[in-house]
Amino acid sequence: MTAEPTAEPGCRWPVPPRDGYTVDDLFTLPDLPPHTELIDGSLVFVSPQRDFHSVMIDLLVMGMRRTAPGHVKVRREMTVVLDRRNGPEPDISVVRAEAVTGREQTRFKASDVLLAVEVVSPDSEARDRDTKPHKYAAAGIPHFWLVETSGAKQQPIVRSYELDPVAKVYTPTGTHRDLLKLGVPYDIDIDITADALDEL
Repeated sequence: MTAEPTAEPGCRWPVPPRDGYTVDDLFTLPDLPPHTELIDGSLVFVSPQRDFHSVMIDLLVMGMRRTAPGHVKVRREMTVVLDRRNGPEPDISVVRAEAVTGREQTRFKASDVLLAVEVVSPDSEARDRDTKPHKYAAAGIPHFWLVETSGAKQQPIVRSYELDPVAKVYTPTGTHRDLLKLGVPYDIDIDITADALDEL
């Protein structure tokens, strides 16, 4: 028999400032849960992730690092500062190598990000499909991928997008099943079959 969890005495949720939180708050508020994001001045807490989400990130990161040229680095779950009220955390980012400044680093500037990747989770569908792509595009991030599943076997699908620099919106460049093969932001060739996921 296990005891029911009890609230700690004096434990309180943070009260947001009148104009919302800023990126500085995101990094200085004590005891925020891991992977907390800042969207439009509001703190966004994530739910426990499903196995697909974790394994898909692993599969993509391994494949992307295998062919990454020296001028870029592949990072997972790091905050990207878009502006003072928005600090989302893409599941994967490809950043300029010179933007990686040390092991204590906690964030990247949007101008250092070449690609942002979001793996859709049930609790974040609207953010991953609508809110974040619009914000990434407005911040000038050149490439975006949206990763989802299809069918009973939960086959991974990667939808790739490229920024229209004038309109500041993403235009689709492909829907990838089984094989993710792209030439931007660098040459990428990854087996994304359900079998490849099962091997991890």
